[in-house]
Amino acid sequence: MATVGSTFTTENPPKIIWSANRFNPIKRNATLQFTSEGDLVLRDVDGTVAWSTNTSGKSLIGMSINLAGNLMLYDSNNSIIWQSFDHPTNTWLPGQQLSSGQRLIASASTTYWTAGPFSLSLSNRDLYAFIEATPPQLYGHVFHGDHRSRFKSGSFFLTSNKSNSDTVLYESETSNFQYLKLDPDGHFRVYQWVEGVEGVVDDILTGNLGDNLIDCAYPLRCGNYGICSDGQCTCPIGNDGDPNYFRQLDFRQPSLGCVEATQLSCQSPDRHLLLELDNVTYFEFVPILAYTDVQSCKDACLTNCSCRATVYRHNSSMSMGECSMPSKIYSLMNIQKQAVSYNYVTFIKVQKQSASPPTSSKRKSNLISLTVGAFLAAIVVLAFLIFLYVRFKRHVLEDRPNEDGEWENSLVLLPDLPKRFSYEDLKSATQNFDVNKRLGGGGFGSVFGGTLSDGTRVAVKRLDRLGQGRKEFLAEVQTMGNIHHINLVKLLGFCAERLHRLLVYEYMSCGSLDKWIFHRTSEDALEWTIRKKIILNIAKGLAYLHEECKSRIIHLDIKPQNILLDENFNAKLSDFGLAKLMDRDQSQVMTQMRGTLGYLAPE
Repeated sequence: MATVGSTFTTENPPKIIWSANRFNPIKRNATLQFTSEGDLVLRDVDGTVAWSTNTSGKSLIGMSINLAGNLMLYDSNNSIIWQSFDHPTNTWLPGQQLSSGQRLIASASTTYWTAGPFSLSLSNRDLYAFIEATPPQLYGHVFHGDHRSRFKSGSFFLTSNKSNSDTVLYESETSNFQYLKLDPDGHFRVYQWVEGVEGVVDDILTGNLGDNLIDCAYPLRCGNYGICSDGQCTCPIGNDGDPNYFRQLDFRQPSLGCVEATQLSCQSPDRHLLLELDNVTYFEFVPILAYTDVQSCKDACLTNCSCRATVYRHNSSMSMGECSMPSKIYSLMNIQKQAVSYNYVTFIKVQKQSASPPTSSKRKSNLISLTVGAFLAAIVVLAFLIFLYVRFKRHVLEDRPNEDGEWENSLVLLPDLPKRFSYEDLKSATQNFDVNKRLGGGGFGSVFGGTLSDGTRVAVKRLDRLGQGRKEFLAEVQTMGNIHHINLVKLLGFCAERLHRLLVYEYMSCGSLDKWIFHRTSEDALEWTIRKKIILNIAKGLAYLHEECKSRIIHLDIKPQNILLDENFNAKLSDFGLAKLMDRDQSQVMTQMRGTLGYLAPE
């Protein structure tokens, strides 16, 4: 890495402006060395090559870094055979050229350099900012032709290389050290160092936006489906003011976005409807239909299962305009009519939550039919319950497997269950529950890694203790199937065939926390920033379970084995089979003791 500045303190640490092995981090005691063949090689502590300049055979004799931050390798003729300027990361330094095919890629966060969703690339002398999607979505056009930005402490400008039309050069007109950076939030900012202190002096992408859009025209400003208005985030509401179609992912952090109350299903397109959002638009408008009316725009979305929303843009008449249908919905933004040259209206597709009420002319006859139907249904249900009771009394001691079969079939009657897998599918995904794929286990069974037929990696929990694990199984399926939070392990589905009961969770590539805090050398210990992040993630997950759910859920078994980590060391809570539901007015809970129930690990 390269750093710049003159005086650093703990409050003003050096800044990383380039990294060789950005997406392949190394452990402590790694080595950087020149090989006899002329390569500069970075080897991890176990000897594996993490990064190389691939300059073998080019007579490498030396290395230096200049004041602009360019790391260079020289041959015997003092010619540059490799330089970091040819391998941009997320930072663009003065004197550095950006060519077609090269990209600036933002980091996932300020502390993790793994690739984030934002990138900036060159095309026909123009710079374009994208967020990853299928296909990528454009959210910013940096400049057209030469671009110059001036501010009171200096200026910079971007010019096309006259000898190469596919290259743009960044130059600075200030004596202070300056650089451009694509930040994790998607902003493309100008940073400048004055006496060792870094400060932002310009934000390029917002330069051409109106004041009311500066805080809103970024894809993740308010998360998925969030509507940004003067920097504030809200969720879409129905045409009749109904706020129940979407809910905030975290009401304390509205910027995290919104989720659908009822997930869209292509199996029931007759229950799709469009929420009309007047004066709301999207950061990207790519016309799909031109010279069309608003109804044709709406019909095109309703008849296309993959369409999640459509944006209609017109001048003075709604009868003629353009239609855009983005492939994925990130943040939307509220606009003022006088601030833009077009009129916008956005239609978001949602799933109807209930059937439409009957018309007044049929209301009386339908009421009679419903009354008679309810009476007959009550008789049928009563007879069915009596039948189940008699059957239960007959088989409870002598025919346990048959009881399990009835219980399995009764799962079909449970509402809001996640996807149901067959036993054979999960057996194939885990290669017949191969012991080499075992990820761990607890008091109720073992967890195996697996891959579904569509390539999705999953963790399959097989419940072995049938008699004791029944309540736990139902608790996990019913509670976790309807709970979604960024710090809770997502339940993807379950299996209930005969005596087989399994749970299918999202796969967490870094495993459980105990593998990182126990039985590890000091070189492999987690950094404090990662530990702090994990602590906050756990707290957020517990706060959601204990305070924010409609029904309070007490986890009762917090330990490192039940805290899982993804590839970015984001922590998520698992094992809701030991959860206990409470009404919000309850202050105490009594439950049967089993296993480690009620346990809070000291670590």
